[in-house]
Amino acid sequence: MTQTLGAGETIQPMLRKYYPKKELHILNYGIGSTSIFTLPDMLTKGVIRGSETLMPILSKDFDVILIESFGNNPIPQGLEKNNEILDQSIKLIKEKKPNAKIVFVATIAPNRDRYAENIVNLTTEERRKWADERISFIKNHIKYARDHKIPLIDLYNKSLENYADYINTSDFIHPSNAGLIFMGEEIANYLVSRRILSP
Repeated sequence: MTQTLGAGETIQPMLRKYYPKKELHILNYGIGSTSIFTLPDMLTKGVIRGSETLMPILSKDFDVILIESFGNNPIPQGLEKNNEILDQSIKLIKEKKPNAKIVFVATIAPNRDRYAENIVNLTTEERRKWADERISFIKNHIKYARDHKIPLIDLYNKSLENYADYINTSDFIHPSNAGLIFMGEEIANYLVSRRILSP
């Protein structure tokens, strides 16, 4: 979900309105079809995305790190293992980058009746089960953020009424153009309104 935002093309212009004198660099480490198991490697080892080599995030100098829910790629080991990996990752960030601000992002609500349509042949009941499993991981991300007092950009609850507009009809998983704009605006507005980024 995060990879579709590109290398700042969606968020950066929105942030420039609020920070016209600040030089902003956005590094997008999103990789489609990967689970939370990739997060520690993204932080410490670096990863390959297509023909691109992404250096370890913790080797970079950054002010803010956004961690999306990975909810559309749930792990079979369940929520307890998911939270163990979050614990490990948050500890790594705090140890290596104690001044960096950590922000969680809960992604757009899935379409329960049409999830993965045109990609996987499922009955409506099976689609709902798939979507419900993903929703449980997204909601868990929200709960984890609240339990650990981590700032949260809650796209999930904000999209519940309009999720159909925000999901691409080619696969009923990824964001549509309207969804990308929604995500970009919500992320930018949150960073500004909560003063996550200093002027």
